[in-house]
Amino acid sequence: MGRVIAIDLGTKRTGLAVTDMLKITANPLETIETKNLLPYLEAYISKEDVDTIVVGHPKSLDGTDTQMTQPAINLKGRLANKYPDKKVVLVDERFTSKMAMQSMIAMGSKKKDRKEKAGNLDKVSAAIILQTYLDQL
Repeated sequence: MGRVIAIDLGTKRTGLAVTDMLKITANPLETIETKNLLPYLEAYISKEDVDTIVVGHPKSLDGTDTQMTQPAINLKGRLANKYPDKKVVLVDERFTSKMAMQSMIAMGSKKKDRKEKAGNLDKVSAAIILQTYLDQL
């Protein structure tokens, strides 16, 4: 039984989250530069047992596409081709950034820490996307 890894794709930075081996908890993993995403995933998947890849599916509040919708769909396709033995799914990511910010406030994050978006908000957003997926199972 492998882990599930989630991706919150951004134009510059991408947040990653992963489950434990039992697929019970969603944990922020890392925020990386988007240009390094595929090599990072390749290295991670070669070291860890991953059976599912979740890609955040960005939509606007009214359900229409955003500027990141097509890149996320394209990423899903590339990952499905590269890892045919893995399940690759899209998960609605509306409200995840807002929920991530609220979670960080609730956990007592200082304003300075919350402003450090590159290190915190993106990977927490990925964890929320991952938790959404786990809740749907």
